[in-house]
Amino acid sequence: MSSYKTILVGTDGSKSSFRAVERAAALAADTGAELLIASAYQEMSSRDRDAAANALGGDAHKVMGASPAESVLQEAEGIANKAGAKKVTTVAEADDAVDLLVRLIDKRSVDLCIVGNRGLNSLAGRLLGSVPANISHRASCDVLIVHTTGKGR
Repeated sequence: MSSYKTILVGTDGSKSSFRAVERAAALAADTGAELLIASAYQEMSSRDRDAAANALGGDAHKVMGASPAESVLQEAEGIANKAGAKKVTTVAEADDAVDLLVRLIDKRSVDLCIVGNRGLNSLAGRLLGSVPANISHRASCDVLIVHTTGKGR
């Protein structure tokens, strides 16, 4: 079995997801793999975009110029670099998190997708399905669910 060449990790900017980024980056550093960090976000409605532009003094370009996930990905990339990842790529798209990760797995020939365990034990996760559970069923590659929540974490 060869080592992983492309590792994908998703982040939503939460502390838990940044722990998953850190673990993914450490593994990428150990294996020499490329680390792909993805963040899905919801597209702003025109009403919300106008309200945000008004809050910024009417400058719609500030609202339209970058995805809402850009700052999340910058922070995640910093965490990855600190953990030793050498080749880091980031992707932000307006999409459902699971759909984005599954699409990237196929499009980028990902060998390993890493997600945090957050959501596996919540009521909403049991009723609606959580990101870790859905990825484990839909991914065409290995999936590593890292423990990112709980006491002492």
